[in-house]
Amino acid sequence: VQLQASGGGLVQAGESLRLSCAVSGFTWGYYAIGWFRQAPGKEREGVACLSISGSGERTYYSDSVKDRFTISRDRVGHTVYLQMNTLGPEDTAVYYCATEAGIQRCDDGMAYWGTGTLVTVSS
Repeated sequence: VQLQASGGGLVQAGESLRLSCAVSGFTWGYYAIGWFRQAPGKEREGVACLSISGSGERTYYSDSVKDRFTISRDRVGHTVYLQMNTLGPEDTAVYYCATEAGIQRCDDGMAYWGTGTLVTVSS
């Protein structure tokens, strides 16, 4: 399983950015995929999670990004997105995508991780 995150960059506070995570190498029907971030000097935190199973999809967000960030996926291309709106300097971090089969919620111990993409928000 391979994941490749992209879309990071430098933006000003209040602007938007969309991250992409290209996923390949699996055909799971029950899994979770999520976005995490790690700011300088801080621990990695989960920000958004997409849970996929036979009964449908569910999304979960951390309180710090709820109502500003949206996680979604492209069913055709196996790409997962993180739409980030109203960005602030506190959102500056390296963002990672991760996935694992057979689970409903994302956590820091997920099996497969992609390379990070840096998001920098200037004030």
